[in-house]
Amino acid sequence: MAYYCYLLECADGTYYCGWTKDVQRRLDTHNKGRGAKYTRMRRPVTLVYYEELPDRSEAMRREHKLKQKTREQKALLIQKFSEGSDERSI
Repeated sequence: MAYYCYLLECADGTYYCGWTKDVQRRLDTHNKGRGAKYTRMRRPVTLVYYEELPDRSEAMRREHKLKQKTREQKALLIQKFSEGSDERSI
């Protein structure tokens, strides 16, 4: 079963990072105000990045690494993702 690490852009321009088994369901949950406390007051949120990982522990590890990145590094990753690049090394 695949797991995903994802980045959301909140209405205030900040980023939120998380992991899930179902990206669309999780995005809907965030936008209904039933997701993370951080996103509840920053709706609507937009999915700007995601990647598939083989298991939960890998998804959690990737989430941790992404949370350590600067805003600029996250923006570069999002830009590459939106351009269709497979580059995930940031």
